[in-house]
Amino acid sequence: MVTRTAEQTQQRRRGWITRLLGLPWQLLGILLVSLLCSIVIEWAGIYWEWWSQPGAEHARHTMEREMGWLDSEFTRSLVFSRPVASATWLVEKAYEWMFVSTGIAPWLTSNADSGGWVGTLHEYLQAAVYVTLMTLTRVVILVLTSPLFFLAALVGFVDGLVRRDLRRFGAGRESAFVYHHAKRAVTPIFIAGWLIYLSVPFSIHPNLFLLPCALLFGLMISIATSSFKKYI
Repeated sequence: MVTRTAEQTQQRRRGWITRLLGLPWQLLGILLVSLLCSIVIEWAGIYWEWWSQPGAEHARHTMEREMGWLDSEFTRSLVFSRPVASATWLVEKAYEWMFVSTGIAPWLTSNADSGGWVGTLHEYLQAAVYVTLMTLTRVVILVLTSPLFFLAALVGFVDGLVRRDLRRFGAGRESAFVYHHAKRAVTPIFIAGWLIYLSVPFSIHPNLFLLPCALLFGLMISIATSSFKKYI
């Protein structure tokens, strides 16, 4: 019995270590999937003329709006001492590495006035460049707002512990059904929130989206913690 308990403890530790090691790859996967979705949506809007602006102008306008949110709403941060300057430097370096060094940006510049299929290809590639920069800007915004999610998780965890103790001292019933479903919903809510925010094809104020996501994230943690078994 003791041996089996020790094995279960080791398996749990290995599980947590595996999850921590795989977290960067999961975040990278979220970024790539959201970037692909954003580009496909933008291209579909250009092809079927969903946007009021012609060609790549819609993507450029959205990118400028997102950078405007970054300049006006994130002048202070717990993550960077100078968030705007740091974000600008990161976006510029990413642009230089992905588009200038690969020759995409020079090709777009030299074929800006081309017609026919070359001009069409230019518009789609230019839109992809703008969408990529927009996505990178939103990634920086997510990094700058990460303390919000940590705070929501902490508040939800503490609130759940208090409600769990009240239930335990009051001889209340525990619900494995509620616990397991709330626990399973924590990660999907976090991932879905990031995916949707990074993929929406229009500019949106970060607070209008991130605040409800953080609130729901903390709520699920609170429910999972409060419905945990009586004795840890």
